[in-house]
Amino acid sequence: MTEKYPITVDEVRDAQDHFKNGSIQHESKNFKEAIEAFKKTISIHPFDENHLDEFEKKLKAGNFKLQQESIGYMGCAAVHLNEMIHGLDEDQKQEVPIDESLMNTFKEW
Repeated sequence: MTEKYPITVDEVRDAQDHFKNGSIQHESKNFKEAIEAFKKTISIHPFDENHLDEFEKKLKAGNFKLQQESIGYMGCAAVHLNEMIHGLDEDQKQEVPIDESLMNTFKEW
């Protein structure tokens, strides 16, 4: 996991917006749309350029239902967003309105 440049506040905001959209789509059982939103989250400031491709290959190799795939992408996106948030310094964290429900979820991990 090599960082080319520091994580920015705007990147975290964008990732959080995509993640929240994916969560809403998943809850509404719009799994294809949820997966696309989670992929967008994962692709913002990737820590490993090959991670998403490798993850997709593993999912395709399994015999998963669309809902299960969505859950997999959700987990991957949540971990990615959490890492992005931890990559901000304390001043930057104050600039990002981190959704409280997301922070509570991350604290439990």
